[in-house]
Amino acid sequence: MDPSTLGVLKRIEAEGLEYDDQESEHGRKWLNLEPETGHLLSVLLRLSRVHDVLEIGTSTGYSTICIASVLQEHGGQVTTIERDPVKQARAKENVAEVGLSAHVDWKLGEATDIVATLSGPYDCVFFDADRISAPAQLDLILPKLSRPALVLADNALSHPEQIQGYLRRVDELPGVAHIVIPTGKGLSVAHLP
Repeated sequence: MDPSTLGVLKRIEAEGLEYDDQESEHGRKWLNLEPETGHLLSVLLRLSRVHDVLEIGTSTGYSTICIASVLQEHGGQVTTIERDPVKQARAKENVAEVGLSAHVDWKLGEATDIVATLSGPYDCVFFDADRISAPAQLDLILPKLSRPALVLADNALSHPEQIQGYLRRVDELPGVAHIVIPTGKGLSVAHLP
């Protein structure tokens, strides 16, 4: 990643930590991806040579930038879903600042509703939003994933009671290779053959 993009990510991280520290309502917090998880995400995408990614949960664009910076290398695109228009507007500004807007398709609304309308195919899906609805979203997106596919989810260790249904559903998929990596808040990494 180039130094100017890294600089923007550091700014987003600092602003997010300050904002979240002052915001008492959980749903309004930015809850950006931790830098080490963003780095791991970038490495996994680069190694997997994915081209089209679906991101569920944009927030202010930290993870979107991590994803789009890899995909731009070979003309790929990330479709990212956010339900909060204020967060999405900030994400658009951040992505534009690093020159990656052409590699992002923005969707605003409830993720489950939007996922049902998407056609795909996607090489990867990254869940970083409501963990309780993630199993239903996964079932909707499975037929729209190319094979092989990478299925990722953040917060696999930080919210065990909320994400257990998703992790159980991933483990039920035929032929899946699945591991939870203790980076950041825990990244669930699954490979579907």
